[in-house]
Order: sequence, then structure tokens, then C-alpha cells
Amino acid sequence: MASKRILFITQEVYPYLPSSERSLLGKQLPHTFHSNGYEARIFMPKYSAINERRNQLHEVIRLSGMNITIADTDHPLIIKVASLPPARLQAYFIYNDDYFDALESDVDPVGSNRENNDERLIFYTRGTVETAKKLRWPPDAIMCIGWMSALAPAYLRKLYADEPAFKGVKVIAVIDDSCFNAPLDPAMVAKLKAEGLKEADLKLLKNKEITPDVLFSLMLKYVHGVIVNVPELPDGFAPLLEATKAKILPYEVASQGNEKWVDFVNSLL
Repeated sequence: MASKRILFITQEVYPYLPSSERSLLGKQLPHTFHSNGYEARIFMPKYSAINERRNQLHEVIRLSGMNITIADTDHPLIIKVASLPPARLQAYFIYNDDYFDALESDVDPVGSNRENNDERLIFYTRGTVETAKKLRWPPDAIMCIGWMSALAPAYLRKLYADEPAFKGVKVIAVIDDSCFNAPLDPAMVAKLKAEGLKEADLKLLKNKEITPDVLFSLMLKYVHGVIVNVPELPDGFAPLLEATKAKILPYEVASQGNEKWVDFVNSLL
């Protein structure tokens, strides 16, 4: 029987970024699934904090070259790849110098305080989904970790639902305490409409300050499963979990180890 496949859309993976609870999880989870019979691949942004030479990143020419238009401006998509040790899992990096080169004003490697985080989210999401489609490696499950992945479920379920690469895929959101430091630009709704999302798809964002809980409300609308990976939910998140129709793995179970996460994903397939 063919191995099941899982794709991780995340924002931090060690050793590409400094050691933290989130980056260590970003490394550990793919290996846990791999050791449980899954093929696993990873997508993350290529922040300038990532040392390309030390981590042996190289550009994938056949996947690069697409222009992503946001607010009437074209932004070239560059795809790089590396092998995540020790199992040498494929990690793909989404890059554009407008969005992922370091700024002096950044408060962290992710740039969680940037004024253009709405466009960075759109670019990362479109770049990831388009590249995953080109890989001709249809996943059975896609796990989204961190706020940088929050738009991916809406894109997968609404814009790419008919793509053969994503037919029947189960989408899982991981809720943690990752957040951005200021509300996203309200013009984000218009930019998402330009991407192809409809007014009805975005009603959770309309006429609201787009804070982390509002953004995650959109995320939870389009997932099949939710894993709670934080003992205390961020402000505004408890009602979201109460309202979601997705299957939930509560923190009390999720915190018992990543093997429980594998069991949870298996239960969705």
C-alpha cells in the first residue's frame, strides 16, 4: 500500500531559524509523521535570517519564475529547497525580496510587526499552493502551523478545490500563541477578492479590525481538524473553537506527544 502524504505549511523550522518551541515543533513533526509511515514535505518562508550556505539551500529553477500580483504590483516568486536532517525530508522555501528580506524595524525573524503583513500572507499562501500544485505530489493531509499559514485553508478549499493535487485533502490547523503585533491592513479584503475569493468567503473579515482571532476565524472555517497546542488560548480564540465544525484535538491530549497528532490525522483520513 502506498504511503500517506502530509504537507506542512509553517512559519518556523529549526535549524533554519533559531531554536524555539515553534521552530523545534516545525522540525520534529515532519520526522514523527515520517517515522509513522508518512511521506512528508515542508513549506516555509525564506527569511533573510536563514543562512543559505550553511543550510545548503539552492534554487529550484523549474518551480521559480512565476509572478504573483498583489495590489497591481508583480512580485517574482523564487523557490529554494533543502534537505531537513536527519531523515533528509524536502523543505521548500518561498522567497521574494520585497517581503522576506530583513528590515531594521523587525522585532523578530518572522517580521510579525510589519505594516504589509497582509500582502506577505497573500504572497506566501499563493506561492506555497501554486508550488505544491506543480510538485505533482498530491498530499492526503495538509497541516498549517502559525499565523503565516492562516490563509492557506481558504485558498485550498475555495480557490483550489477542483485541483487534482488537492482533491479530498484534509486540512488541519494548529492553534498556538503565534500572532502579529498590529491589525492587518483593512484593504486585505479587497486584495483577497482580487485573488479570487468571493464576498461570501470573506464575510468573517468584513468591516472588522483584522486581529489574530479574526484572521484565525477565517482559518477555522475551512479546516477539517484543529489541534490545540497551547495550554491557554489567546484572547478571542475560545469562541472560535466552540463555533467550529471541525474535529478538535484538545491540548490535554495533544500535549501528550506528537504520536497523538499522527493518530488524530489518521482519524480524519
